Amino acid sequence: MTNPSKVPAVVALGGGHGLFATLSALRRLTSDLTAVVTVADDGGSSGRLRAELGLIPPGDLRMALAALADPNAELWTRTVQHRFRGTGALAGHSVGNLILAGLTEVLGDQVAALDELGKVLGVAGRVLPMASIPLDIEADVSGLEADPRASRCIRGQVAVATTPGKVRRVRLLPSDPPACPEAVAAIERAEAIVLGPGSWFTSVIPHVLVPELHDALVATRAVRVLVLNLAAEPGETTGFSAERHLHVLAQHAPEFTVDHVLVDSGSVPPSREREDVERAAEKLRARVTFADVAEHGTQKHDPAKLAAALDGLVGTWAVRSSTRSSTGPRMHHLGLGGKESASWR
Repeated sequence: MTNPSKVPAVVALGGGHGLFATLSALRRLTSDLTAVVTVADDGGSSGRLRAELGLIPPGDLRMALAALADPNAELWTRTVQHRFRGTGALAGHSVGNLILAGLTEVLGDQVAALDELGKVLGVAGRVLPMASIPLDIEADVSGLEADPRASRCIRGQVAVATTPGKVRRVRLLPSDPPACPEAVAAIERAEAIVLGPGSWFTSVIPHVLVPELHDALVATRAVRVLVLNLAAEPGETTGFSAERHLHVLAQHAPEFTVDHVLVDSGSVPPSREREDVERAAEKLRARVTFADVAEHGTQKHDPAKLAAALDGLVGTWAVRSSTRSSTGPRMHHLGLGGKESASWR
């Protein structure tokens, strides 16, 4: 029997504002938390530093550090998130991006740089890149040609995220990048893994396209939770239903499965659409949970509500090792009334 007082090891995968929301929720549940972050950003401050210095784009990594920072380091957190104003060479650069770039050059290693800035911010957990090199995203996009059946290849995270066409499929360049070893190790020791929410084609799906990460995610015995977005995003998922989000993930990684899919109940109210979502989740061998996880009046996840919902799902980690089979059907032990999830606190 797992020690109920043990702090669970949790890994959250994603990027940008979606990962920030997940981390803000999960930090309420555990201190053994690792963020694994996408590294394909080619816009803004991150894109400039990537092009000039050959670095892994630091922006999403910086945001993850800020999400996990100690509240007592509030001044440092605000400073790290601050962007320079004006029209000069520094305009638009985030202070934290520049600090990470400088630490990387001094230490010679971006993971070491993240760990050092994490110490300054009093980070509860660890932030890691998903790959050891900067990546590019390439997408097949339809709706950009006179022939609606024709597709065009678009390259670059910003271009894919803002395309007026319909994204059909994405690829990573290179196609077999080296995963960050520490990220693979974190997945292997995790007792719960949370993927999403976030930009579906540019922040969520890329994680299952890195071969070593994919294999670790398929092999893990951890509870795996997929958090859906509150709404389709203008550009890459315009017009996508919740069901469609699940289908495209399954198409990109047929061997990847999850235990739970968490859907905001307000985004998909009781209707036939819920039945469609549940059928799509069967391809991922998952059970769907509908819960109120949105911040009132916004299209953002509420950290407290999301934490409560995740606690009810991943709080079952303590019983998974004895009930889960790598080949057989998933067994779901949902906590009722917080009884199963008490081991998180």
